[in-house]
Amino acid sequence: MMFYRQMRRNPAKIAGDRSAALELARGRIMIISTFFALIYMVLAVRAFDLALIQGHILPPQEEQSLSAVIDPAELSSRGQIFDRNGNLIATSLRMASLYADPALISDPKATAEALVGIFPELQYGKILQSMQTKKRFAWIKRNIDPADQIAVMDIGEPGLAFQYEEKRIYPHKNNFVHLIGYTSIDGQGLAGVERSFDTILGRGEDITLTVDARLQHALHREVARSMSDFSAKAGSGIIMNVNTGEVVAGVSLPDFNPHEVSASDPNNKFNRLTAGVYEMGSVFKIFSTAAFLENHDVPMSTTFDARQALKIGRFKISDFHAEDRILTIPEVFMHSSNIGSAMMGQAVGGERLQKFYADLGLLDRVDFEIPEAGAPLVPPQWGDLGTATASFGHGIAVTPIHVAAAVSATVNGGYKVQPTLIKSTASKSLEKISIMSEKTSAHMRELLALTVEEGTGSKAKLAGYHIGGKTGTAEKPGAGGYQKSQLLSSFVGVFPVDKPEYVIFIAIDEPQGNKKSYGYATGGWVAAPAVARVIQSMIAIDGLLPDEKAAEKVNPLKQYIAVKG
Repeated sequence: MMFYRQMRRNPAKIAGDRSAALELARGRIMIISTFFALIYMVLAVRAFDLALIQGHILPPQEEQSLSAVIDPAELSSRGQIFDRNGNLIATSLRMASLYADPALISDPKATAEALVGIFPELQYGKILQSMQTKKRFAWIKRNIDPADQIAVMDIGEPGLAFQYEEKRIYPHKNNFVHLIGYTSIDGQGLAGVERSFDTILGRGEDITLTVDARLQHALHREVARSMSDFSAKAGSGIIMNVNTGEVVAGVSLPDFNPHEVSASDPNNKFNRLTAGVYEMGSVFKIFSTAAFLENHDVPMSTTFDARQALKIGRFKISDFHAEDRILTIPEVFMHSSNIGSAMMGQAVGGERLQKFYADLGLLDRVDFEIPEAGAPLVPPQWGDLGTATASFGHGIAVTPIHVAAAVSATVNGGYKVQPTLIKSTASKSLEKISIMSEKTSAHMRELLALTVEEGTGSKAKLAGYHIGGKTGTAEKPGAGGYQKSQLLSSFVGVFPVDKPEYVIFIAIDEPQGNKKSYGYATGGWVAAPAVARVIQSMIAIDGLLPDEKAAEKVNPLKQYIAVKG
């Protein structure tokens, strides 16, 4: 009623007041609308920055799952490595790497504490320090697993984010590490096959090796067992095809985890199989005996007087397994006589012995497909003393792969062998290079068989199977001369010896005698049983049946062995 009365008294004034109120309301609405529009634009720009420029938007906490964390493209562009049977031994997976944007970290202390709780190996202080930088990017941890990635997301910190990278994965861990090598965190090959074929693998091309994963595990196990049984410093082993030179297995111990290279002992990275050079001792009698038989067409009944030490200048050469009698060629070999072998070397002569060793590849670096390759240490002069000591494996040092290749050539009919690690599908018709006659090679097979049947390699026997071999026990050189307490004990086996397919060589560095070995740490006690166990694994894997008539076969060289009363 009052409003009606006012309208009747002054209608123009009332209309003006109403118009002013409406204008004021419109202005306020425009200001509020502009404010919200500005907020929306800021949020849109920030979302664009996160999604397209920084490349990530964290999924809602309630929607986190393994499928949301893992990138669908799991396999990498770097080529894979397979064994001869198609078993995967090296590949790459796309893994999440964690980084921080310090500008977006809301609570650096709480965030650092939470991260240390997930990754105990990280240092709280360093994480906190990285979050104080003015830079917009700081690595926290690279190549983390999915469970840890989810745990990081549960922190709920928008300044933590992920970038996907490739991580090299080795399913067999340590077992192949000295052959295939490893890569840097950025995927660059740093050793072994990974380094030698870095360009090919980097293009995404796969590589197949000659190794057999089953035999690799068996060899690794037996070398490690022998080291443990005899408290040894180190060891190495190799299985090689005597006809093709293919390395079927190869190990160097101690080794290391290729997934944790930076945390590994640098000494364990050394490849004793291909880079370590050692005086091999009596294993070299295989080569000096072959050189003697090749250069002198004499009957196997030829004798050498081992009753007294051999004097050369002021030096004396004596026997460890002294027989103190006149020995035939088979007896010199099976009893591992230094005196008889030195006499054979003298009969061959320094120049011809040196050439024979060179033909076997013992004087040059092995041309192999990985960069870790050691150069032999050879006598500066091949005079009387140098020739004599080189005949029984002293004064000349080579790698285990040298030994395997040279023994292969000695037993395969006398043809040079080129060690190889890369499996080829192409047919090979390479010209065979003859180093010795088939006659000499046949005699060497008989001598190797005799050593296992009757001599120092008897602990490599396996009933029903034909095995040949030779022991080696070398004192290591050191300050003041050779160290009697520091040995390199080895055994090289040939299987099957009557028709060779494989050479198996195991060398154990500085073994210590035990109760079971009656205190001995020689090749016959330390390495021969290990080679026998490897051959047992080969028999089981390949399903090789024993020869039922093996016991009836008589080695023709037994007629040249003196019968002890």
